[in-house]
Amino acid sequence: MGSEGDDLRVIAGRYRLQARIGRGGMGVVWRASDQILGRLVAVKELAPDDSLPDDDARRRRERTFREARAVAQLRHPHIIVVHDVVEQDGRPYIVMELIDGGSLADRIATRGPVDAAEAARIGIGLLGALRTAHEAGVLHRDIKPANVLIESGTDRVVLTDFGIAQVAGSTTLTETGSFVGSPEYTAPERMSGLRTGPESDLWSVGALLCTVLSGESPFRRDSLGGILHAVVAAEIRPPAQAGPLLPVVRGLLERDPDRRLGAAEAERMLRTFLETGRTPDAPGRTPGPGTRPTVAHPPGHGYTPTEHDVPRRSLVPRPPAGEQPPPARQSARGVLLAALLAAAVAGAGVSAAALLLNQGGHGGGGTPGGTATGPAPGTRTAPSRTATGTSPSPTATAGGAAQESAGSAAPSGYRTARDPAGFSLAVPQDFTRDRQGERVFYLSPGQTFRLGVKVATPEPGGPTAVMNRAAADGSATNPGYHDGRVTRTRHAGHPAALWEFTWNGFSAAEGARHTYDLCWEEGGRLYDVWVSAPVGKVREAREYFDVAVDTFSATAH
Repeated sequence: MGSEGDDLRVIAGRYRLQARIGRGGMGVVWRASDQILGRLVAVKELAPDDSLPDDDARRRRERTFREARAVAQLRHPHIIVVHDVVEQDGRPYIVMELIDGGSLADRIATRGPVDAAEAARIGIGLLGALRTAHEAGVLHRDIKPANVLIESGTDRVVLTDFGIAQVAGSTTLTETGSFVGSPEYTAPERMSGLRTGPESDLWSVGALLCTVLSGESPFRRDSLGGILHAVVAAEIRPPAQAGPLLPVVRGLLERDPDRRLGAAEAERMLRTFLETGRTPDAPGRTPGPGTRPTVAHPPGHGYTPTEHDVPRRSLVPRPPAGEQPPPARQSARGVLLAALLAAAVAGAGVSAAALLLNQGGHGGGGTPGGTATGPAPGTRTAPSRTATGTSPSPTATAGGAAQESAGSAAPSGYRTARDPAGFSLAVPQDFTRDRQGERVFYLSPGQTFRLGVKVATPEPGGPTAVMNRAAADGSATNPGYHDGRVTRTRHAGHPAALWEFTWNGFSAAEGARHTYDLCWEEGGRLYDVWVSAPVGKVREAREYFDVAVDTFSATAH
């Protein structure tokens, strides 16, 4: 196993490296001999990164020592034993017990998924290990099949690689701005960076159980952006093989960490299954009032959006007749999803594919030298302040300000703007109108959200060709353009195309932006509707986009 080229290297005058037996994101694991005690051990060597500034390199070393100290405190048959931590030539090494056996990931790859009884046995071992770790104030934060060892001969389950472990009261890499972990097994609330607790490890166990039963994580997608979206927002569909353990799996994969199944309760349910062949329901775990799964379709899985995927009219309960609508507010779930997806995307150093529009010359929302998502750099806007949905309907002014209707089908918190450019749609009440050439913008305060509309003459090839041409020019018209994707679809029975991409924004201060765009033909005209927002606001942006598209109506020119 591994290379024998370093078998003469001795660490700290004591541990002779013999062969490389594993490699992970944080370093290399060697089989070694302890020349003092005469036993075989595993030595984890932290991989160097010469590109890191000195402060970051120091933090990595400190993190490794923290890992060793944290795990060395733990005593449990299903937790790897740490013998020692040493440093040589400025590089830390962790000395651990050597497990004769491969990882759970290796077992699944070579022998396929396991049955429900074996999955329950594995789950019981991991849950017991986590209860011990959590009671000591240690979170693992990277539970996945590759970090679970199965000892040959005994089949003992051993949780290893606390490489991103968090100890209560200490600073973590996540807190210093870097996302660490495996997205397919990472709890949604931990992706946000706003909350990390024992419950996050339990989510990972739920995802792991699905993997060992079916051979694949329920959150696996073709791109990292798709994975993040699946974890944060998509409907969770455990594999059919999880049926015998479904109450445990669903309880662990509860997105609300306060409602997630606890370790002791999950362990008890799995033990009951092994004893009786039946998994009891988790007590007191019924859906909260008004909750329902959020269905999302990540890119790369053959999903073709249709007009039926747009929320029908009101996204918020409408007030009784005669009452004033309340100010627009997001639900707690909406706020959570926005924070989760954004932080996961930004922290992982990648971005999920976003939905947006086109640049100049191709029938999209942009102009030469600008972008599809907002006024060109350096443009100073002077939007005309519009009335709220409770005010009398003003008429169009000589300057072309939108006429607004107080009693249209706009959802609560929105107003219907009847634009002189030849369309009407619902926009949030505090958005203001700004006309820039052939593009019309409705802008939130501070231009955090930019909703744009362009009406043009149809072009050869229809909406899909228009969006494909725009996507081909994406890097030239949108700084940092990436993850672009055009999908053919229909809108209200008309040919349409959806273009998705992420870009870096106009400046470093503005930051990366995430946008939605739909282009379609109707009544001899080509329409583009798009919404651009910071990556941290994608959930709100999607709501604004859905409402705008759903309520859009062409009017007489």
